[in-house]
Amino acid sequence: MQIIEVNTKSRPSKVYCGEGAAEKFSELYAGCDAFVVTDANVARLYAARIGELFPHAPVCVVPAGERSKNRNTLFKILDAMFAAQLHRSSVVVALGGGVIGDMAGLAAALYMRGTRLVQVPTTLLAQVDSSVGGKTAIDYAGVKNAVGAFYQPETVLCDPAFLHTLPPREVKCGLGEVLKTGILDAAIGEKLWESRERLSDLSYLSELAADCIRFKARIVAEDERESGARRCLNLGHTTGHALELAYGRRSHGEYVLIGMWLESFIAEREGVCTPAHAQYVRDTVALVQPRIPVFKDARACVKYALLDKKNSARGAVSLTLSAGKGEWKVLALSAEKYADYLGMLEGGR
Repeated sequence: MQIIEVNTKSRPSKVYCGEGAAEKFSELYAGCDAFVVTDANVARLYAARIGELFPHAPVCVVPAGERSKNRNTLFKILDAMFAAQLHRSSVVVALGGGVIGDMAGLAAALYMRGTRLVQVPTTLLAQVDSSVGGKTAIDYAGVKNAVGAFYQPETVLCDPAFLHTLPPREVKCGLGEVLKTGILDAAIGEKLWESRERLSDLSYLSELAADCIRFKARIVAEDERESGARRCLNLGHTTGHALELAYGRRSHGEYVLIGMWLESFIAEREGVCTPAHAQYVRDTVALVQPRIPVFKDARACVKYALLDKKNSARGAVSLTLSAGKGEWKVLALSAEKYADYLGMLEGGR
């Protein structure tokens, strides 16, 4: 088992990666009051396992999916925490994918101005990305992750055993974040290309997860609150979030892949990167997303991009673009210019 330290100023944390990581909870938190937040899918798949890992802990089950990531569900969790009479030394366990991690993390940050938090991610996306780094949030007023807080978990338990029940769509979703990391980190990118035929091998993906976590741990330790280096992690996300809000259906990771594809053209045409590097980004995306779908009225998604919390000026859209292997740049475009680029997703490219 690998142990990765995330040395943030607000609260250093440890990430345990490998078989049996989930069992570490009983060792690390013996005698603590635990409170588990999970979704209906995880509760159905792992009912007995939850009882074994967290005996006697109250379990709050909420609906699965992004649509439940709202204030109503957040307050359902808080109501259950109060009903369980938790105190500030109680341990909130976020057992699930990125949606559960975000909501349970925000509830832990709000309850009595902060209680203890442990992330137990059950999806590939949550293991490689969202469970690490302390971002917590709900969607609000049609804007993804509009209300939230930076709140670091004490511990993250990344157990690959949970990955075996993931449907192919969820694996692809996580691969979107894995490929993003490979574009940002040259060594991980090289490893991806060398073993590209193994991207459906769960044992290999758990190995990649540890690499991605180490990369993110370094970035988060340097810039916990996303004022500098951490902005690189938004690669593909401005376009991805806008499309996700407008069209739904596909997973977050798929939209990130599509976002990276489109934004590679923006980087190339705006002089941020060479044509050769832009093609490298598109070729990397094609390892998982070989065909980019057509989106009717894609230009209309500019209204969602303008609401993105990463923007720094009214009427402009901020994009994190890949400038080279291991290099990136933030570029602001006018709404009109960005809408023109979105038109590439409408067909006739």
